[in-house]
Amino acid sequence: MSPPMTRPPRVTATPAARDLIAEIRKDHPDILFHQSGGCCDGSSPMCYPVSDFRVGEVDICLGEIDGVKVFISESQFEAWKHTQLILDVVPGRGGMFSLDNGRERRFLSRARTFTDTELAALG
Repeated sequence: MSPPMTRPPRVTATPAARDLIAEIRKDHPDILFHQSGGCCDGSSPMCYPVSDFRVGEVDICLGEIDGVKVFISESQFEAWKHTQLILDVVPGRGGMFSLDNGRERRFLSRARTFTDTELAALG
């Protein structure tokens, strides 16, 4: 019998995303991400100073990327719970209030569907 699978992370990031996070943290050491629900800034992962964003009672922390917490609303989590969120970076302007705005690169969410084995490990 094989050992049980370790819990896969619910959020990961590409090297490009990790580089942009490190760049932003030079100016804003304490930041967080909140996966936007699709209003003004589409469905982009929004990056804020911790002091400028109030995490709601129904927000869920998916995990951390290099010490930066990543949150999503409970309703979005229900729709995305079968996927792993992957933070990436593409050319362009960030969301209006997101700290990636004005850097000519912006964060983008990608997703990968968990395997049946990974879903079982997540419980």
